[in-house]
Amino acid sequence: MDTWEILRNNLGQALIDTAYMVAVSTLIGVTLGTLVALVLYLTQNRLFAPNHVVNAVVGFVVNAIRSMPFIILMVVLIPVVQFLVGDPYTPTGGAISLSIAAVPFFARIAESAFAEVDSGLLEAAVSTGATVRQVILDAVFPQALPSFIRGVVLTVISLIGYSAMVGTIGAGGIGDMAIQYGYNRYETGVLVVIVVILIALVQLIQWAGDWCARKATH
Repeated sequence: MDTWEILRNNLGQALIDTAYMVAVSTLIGVTLGTLVALVLYLTQNRLFAPNHVVNAVVGFVVNAIRSMPFIILMVVLIPVVQFLVGDPYTPTGGAISLSIAAVPFFARIAESAFAEVDSGLLEAAVSTGATVRQVILDAVFPQALPSFIRGVVLTVISLIGYSAMVGTIGAGGIGDMAIQYGYNRYETGVLVVIVVILIALVQLIQWAGDWCARKATH
């Protein structure tokens, strides 16, 4: 089987598997990561609900997960993924591992975006009698949106890289294809094509993210 035949038979499904894993983990990571970031932000900011104990505990869990290299985290999570979905060596199993890695990663990015909001603006909003919910939705999120968007882009690009690592345990995607054919079968052409696709994909995502961030800048 030559390089082009391998690509024709396997590349389409590999890209679909990678897109699935990255999309699912991005959705879960951004959603839950934003909630964790809000907890960290609100329990640290004196204008809202400062609580050093909660902030320290949540921060410790976030840092503990982030401190683990993804390849190690993925191996540690195999029993958990197996319990949840039965077979950890599938795109769904890979998506779960990616999601768990994405949540603390994006949480810190979102927390930094929220922290960049001008404190004077928040104090003015609070002084007018605005509730915490109103301040978050009408002041914090709109002002933090450009940085928030850039954080989402950074997360997506990182997850694309992580998804390639999922291939090392045979969970599908372009990483799995690169290992099976490009490395194990010495098909250098397959590796070259996958690298070119990854570079083009990352460039496209970065361009789209920068464009959205500029549009959202006040």
